[in-house]
Amino acid sequence: MLRIRLAGEDALLHPTGTLYLPVRRTLLVADAHFGKAVSFRKLGVPVPRGTSSETVARLDAALADTQAGHLVFLGDFLHSARSHSTGTLAVLQAWREAHAGLPVTLVRGNHDDRAGDPPASLRFSVVDEPLRVGPFALCHHPRPVAGAYVLAGHWHPCISVRGRAFERLRLPCFWIGDDSGQLPGQAVGILPAFGAFTGMHRIEPRAGDRIFPIAGDAVRALPRLPVP
Repeated sequence: MLRIRLAGEDALLHPTGTLYLPVRRTLLVADAHFGKAVSFRKLGVPVPRGTSSETVARLDAALADTQAGHLVFLGDFLHSARSHSTGTLAVLQAWREAHAGLPVTLVRGNHDDRAGDPPASLRFSVVDEPLRVGPFALCHHPRPVAGAYVLAGHWHPCISVRGRAFERLRLPCFWIGDDSGQLPGQAVGILPAFGAFTGMHRIEPRAGDRIFPIAGDAVRALPRLPVP
């Protein structure tokens, strides 16, 4: 995990794409999109199986590494109404039973509006954005919130980097906007998409942004773009 300072607090960037706030003992997960693969298969698109189990295994790894006391999904927990399949819900129910004492909150995103809230048996607290936690506003959509630093998802950010053999790689990344208050409208940090079957959107960093790509089991820091 890579430790950074954000809005006056420590934040740990985990190679699964989650962000941990140690002072709050809170683990943030953006864009899990459980049931996306089964949604595609129901439309006749041949896509991989087992993605929900893979996503749950990565979630278990992040929880074990951080020992978080609260889990917050930053929107798009389920992908669509078709995600309420027997197989997907069985994986999620088994995961929930293994973490029965863990408080879990979902901040609704745009896909949650279409998919509906998780089943009551998962025992999630479900709220609309923003969810205020200390200096942070936990959201799905990466829009500024007055008086807070926003942590959100939605964009599925990635960065293009050039390798030593002149190849270009697309790596998921944490896109952390300026937290100094000197750049109005940029106090927003965006987490990479967490789900095992999600796409990525290439970003164009701005002056003052901090970019942290994920390469395998490591989170790296790119040079910060200077503020004019």
